[in-house]
Amino acid sequence: MAGRRGSDDGLGPVGPEPLGDRLRRMFLKPAPEPESGAARAPARPPTEDELEARVGSMDDQERLLGVVAAPLAALIGILVGGNEISRAVHSQVSTYYSLLGVLVALSVVMLITVLLRKRMYLGIALALYGLAVFNLHYWGFGIPFILGGAWLLVRAYRAQREYREATEGPRGSGRGGGRGGPRPSKRYTPPTGRPRRPSGPQE
Repeated sequence: MAGRRGSDDGLGPVGPEPLGDRLRRMFLKPAPEPESGAARAPARPPTEDELEARVGSMDDQERLLGVVAAPLAALIGILVGGNEISRAVHSQVSTYYSLLGVLVALSVVMLITVLLRKRMYLGIALALYGLAVFNLHYWGFGIPFILGGAWLLVRAYRAQREYREATEGPRGSGRGGGRGGPRPSKRYTPPTGRPRRPSGPQE
């Protein structure tokens, strides 16, 4: 009896592919192999201009975070402030009105920093907003803003560090750092040759 013909012998597939193999091929796709004789080009390091632009401006992912967080922060601030005002006694109403104004002002600051593409200031505004809401015991609203602000601040620090290392060199390259290498010592070093005879009339 003739055996089953597989797809490897060039005679066509035997039948429908099993479901397990299809799922494995769908979710565990192997990386595409490079063509024969073609070598992968090494990744080009970013230039100083690109690093400087990365320090001074946000990318699309960071801007998307700010665009989503700013109106959401205003809505949460209104809900939280209104809830606290409705539960407060008469003597505390003015305090919670001030808190509501601070939360809405921070949301406006977030929107302004997104328009100006200021990553660090957006991270600070997000962190301050999250801490303010967290201190009111609205942990579910405060923690995401704190995490978003911390993520932006870490990215701002890394961008500045990469730019500084690209322009000044790593800190461990020398005591003086910078492009010129270690700075020369300011101590006076006397000459090591034979002492010169004083000039004067000879006998």
